[in-house]
Amino acid sequence: MQIAYSHYSKGDTSIQQTEKELYYSVAKSHELYHSLLLLLLELQKFADKRIEFGKQKRRPSHEDLNPNMRFVDNAFLKQLADNEELFRYADKNGVSWVNTPETVKGIFNDIVKSALYQEYMETEAGNYEVDQRFMAKLVEKVIAPYEGLYPLLEEQSIFWNDECEFVISMVVKTIKAFDPDQGEAQRLLPEYKDEEDRDFVKRLIRKTLVNKEEYVKLIRQFTKNWDFDRVAILDIVLMQIAIAEVMEFPNIPVNVSLNEYIEIAKYYSTNKSGMFINGVLDKIVEHLIQEKKIVKPVKTTKN
Repeated sequence: MQIAYSHYSKGDTSIQQTEKELYYSVAKSHELYHSLLLLLLELQKFADKRIEFGKQKRRPSHEDLNPNMRFVDNAFLKQLADNEELFRYADKNGVSWVNTPETVKGIFNDIVKSALYQEYMETEAGNYEVDQRFMAKLVEKVIAPYEGLYPLLEEQSIFWNDECEFVISMVVKTIKAFDPDQGEAQRLLPEYKDEEDRDFVKRLIRKTLVNKEEYVKLIRQFTKNWDFDRVAILDIVLMQIAIAEVMEFPNIPVNVSLNEYIEIAKYYSTNKSGMFINGVLDKIVEHLIQEKKIVKPVKTTKN
């Protein structure tokens, strides 16, 4: 959606250039995914350094000399710290938090203040699933809401601003999928599921842009009761992409496509966009089925 909108806004960009920009944005999202996983290890390192600093005080307290190692010894973090795939990617792409110590410190301070962390620190070590669930909740409840995180990410890449929430959900999914038996060989999420997935990205943007006039004509036809010039531009762009998907990808049931674009509209466009797009696309799909331009399942089938 963002790439298509950008293509139309610029006006003088070729489809080939837009495709390259789309692939680049996907690659940057994958980079952010790895960066956020590395952030978890930076927080672990920060906690460990703080413990060592306490031990080195001239007059260490009993707590300094007998620190609670629960977070530092988190079993999930230890497995992540040995992950071959993560560090191979980080080395190749230069991903690191070394230049942002204040952000790491700020997040860790919020973690320590949280009830989630305090309750966890009182649990006994030795249960991998407890450690794993804690880290997933920590990302969702404490790290993701940290106010200083988003400005920093946006500063590092314009592609990271709108992708952050989605990528965080992928990090949580990854944490929950870790298997202690996999050890250092645990697989991370790939940039694309397979070559077909990569081809889907290319075909969808290309069909959307090449068939713009045809799709806009369809949208105009079924928004006769609306002032077309007052329809949100993002709504029009989203409907173009949705039409491309329902027409060009026979293996994706129509309702799956429509539900996806309705949800995207609710998030990115106006408050009424979801309902508006739902109504217009329903009419367009019905018309295309009657015209035999869509020949595929309308709904998903249950096994």
